[in-house]
Amino acid sequence: MHESRPGQATLEAVLERVTYANEETGYTIARASTARSGPELLTIVGPLLGAQVGESLDLTGRWTSHPKYGRQFEVWSYRTVLPATVQGIERYLGSGLIKGVGPKTAERIVAHFGTATLEVIDDEPERLAEVPGLGPKRTKSIAAAWEEQRAIKEVMVFLQSVEVSTSLAVRIYKKYGDASIGVVKNQPYRLANEVWGIGFKTADTVARAVGVPHDSPERIKAALQYVLSEAGDAGHCFLPAPNLVGDTVELLGLEAGPVTRALEELTDEAEHVIADRIPAGESTVPARYLAPFHHAERGLASGLLSLLDASGDRLGAFQNVEWDKAFEWLRKRRDAELAPEQADAVKLALTEKVAVLTGGPGCGKSFTVSAAVDLAKAKRGKVVLAAPTGRAAKRLAELTGCEAATLHRLLELRPGGEAAYDRDNPLDVDLLVVDESSMLDTVLANKLVKAVPPGAHLLLVGDVDQLPSVGAGEVLRDLLAAPAIPRVRLTRIFRQAAESGVVAGAHRVNSGAFPRLEGYDDFFWFASDDNDLVADHVVDIVTRRIPARFGLHPVRDVQVLAPMHRGGPGAGNLNLKLQEALTPGREGRPERRYGGRVYRVGDKVIQIRNNYAKGANGVFNGTVGVVSALDAEAQTLTVRTDEDEDVDYEFSELDELVHAYAITVHRSQGSEYPAVVIPVTTSAWTMLRRNLIYTAITRAKRLVVMVGSKKALAVAVRSAGTGKRHTGLTHRLGT
Repeated sequence: MHESRPGQATLEAVLERVTYANEETGYTIARASTARSGPELLTIVGPLLGAQVGESLDLTGRWTSHPKYGRQFEVWSYRTVLPATVQGIERYLGSGLIKGVGPKTAERIVAHFGTATLEVIDDEPERLAEVPGLGPKRTKSIAAAWEEQRAIKEVMVFLQSVEVSTSLAVRIYKKYGDASIGVVKNQPYRLANEVWGIGFKTADTVARAVGVPHDSPERIKAALQYVLSEAGDAGHCFLPAPNLVGDTVELLGLEAGPVTRALEELTDEAEHVIADRIPAGESTVPARYLAPFHHAERGLASGLLSLLDASGDRLGAFQNVEWDKAFEWLRKRRDAELAPEQADAVKLALTEKVAVLTGGPGCGKSFTVSAAVDLAKAKRGKVVLAAPTGRAAKRLAELTGCEAATLHRLLELRPGGEAAYDRDNPLDVDLLVVDESSMLDTVLANKLVKAVPPGAHLLLVGDVDQLPSVGAGEVLRDLLAAPAIPRVRLTRIFRQAAESGVVAGAHRVNSGAFPRLEGYDDFFWFASDDNDLVADHVVDIVTRRIPARFGLHPVRDVQVLAPMHRGGPGAGNLNLKLQEALTPGREGRPERRYGGRVYRVGDKVIQIRNNYAKGANGVFNGTVGVVSALDAEAQTLTVRTDEDEDVDYEFSELDELVHAYAITVHRSQGSEYPAVVIPVTTSAWTMLRRNLIYTAITRAKRLVVMVGSKKALAVAVRSAGTGKRHTGLTHRLGT
């Protein structure tokens, strides 16, 4: 909290509305009313994230004068206080703060108890039953919600005293309940491991405030795990020990000695961090893994080798098949002939127990998969099709005429990430085909391979030139580098596909050549060298030009794919502008603010974490949907996902959702959209890579529009990639 400063003033006000909030910095511009201001609202600015409309705030800050907006109160810190007037209490209760109480219920309660309302709910909640229309059940649930809210407030007040964002208090309370303050005071680094949304830096801020020494072994061990976790987020399964020590030394500002000692202790315990050695050329690398990645990588390698070496064969009929006759049957059935490399891939899938099929757009991967599926079914084989995302699974089903599931649904992942199907309870399948397998990270691939029964065939299909998985590892690339794994790479582009600007542009980019930007009716370039104007051009193209010319729906059919999240042409700012254009705030359209975002019915949103407790089989990072309902009284928001499932979110869980009118290219992996709009600007230098642009283009089914600077596009096409990730899978597969 702030000590007294020159010009310091205090102000008690009711938060009436938020006009702007930056989710990254917490800076907020809001309008508030005071007892003196009457109907006039005054402007308050500063770090107000976590405060809800309708709350009474005790503000500390100073009065300032803005040249354009006039007199305003600059907030340094705030705390919430209970309102004292009848109007204030009614507004407070009806603001959606207490689950089960909307404006009408609040009006009835306050009409009955007046200024004593809050005391009654606090001390004699059973008296709520006196209010007309409130039965015992509603009374009980309102009292419970009030009690939880009060406990959360205590945690918030304590967290404010150690300068932690109040919006995290709800998560902390939900995790630890009444033990929250004890955990925060005594074991602050647990927060980083156990509470989603809290990383090492936040836990470290808390630890400093509660007096943990800066060179405490507990702090150093937490930092080492944080650095490994960040490396995992960047795609690495491990870090070489010198890199890990160096990055941790830089993070903490300590000498290398205590960091090295703490790392040795961690690896001796072998609970959270595992030491291994991975060959690299003539020498070996001292690899340091977070335990889940080490277990998953070893498990995946041994699982694949076990499948390859299995004695039985659930598709044994294909060992002696007359392939000429089989392909002739296919040709009549499909009225199309397999190219030689496609025929090789079909043979491989049906005779080898693990195989990889890779290739770019227009090379016939889908036709090849359909052919293998048809032949397997003709021999009464049990075929199962799966993909990492809902959209990819839908597309696979359309192409093959068979049902396809997401991997999460197929394996029936449970809370905690455990799967219903595993080595002890394998899937009943003879041929398992997994599409978009460039998206497979090491942990998910391990779960998948465990569920394949001995003797079954696993065909992994994907485009290895796309961006690797969001999660740690680069499974498809590592498998293609391992001689033990049979594979076919399709390279021939079929004539019909080659006439498409989307296919031609993707292949030119992938080969390091600048795409042809004219002469196609499905691939367009919109030149703009002014980074600040690119966002406005994107909004115009999405909302007006594409719907008018191609008849596509701007929310359902068009996806903006940005190289990065931050900046003017980044996904964050584009979402604000596209939301304003497509689902603007208006009377009668329900909305809910959470942090720096406003959620409205009709908004396109995307889930940003795996949540195994939601929906029928969990809702996973990358699931897209549209907000279909918003209930202020029940404090829930409902999303209709692209897997046609209605999923409810409590208001306190809204940090699991972000807007998805624009998403980063990384988040788009495994999905396909009728139209894709790609801003390519010099402000995204650090992200511009060939595989990023290639991945973005290949997400489009019908139309690509690129907006921005040819210079930036040329840089991207020339930049081959970001280098290999630290993984040990190829080595473990016996190279």
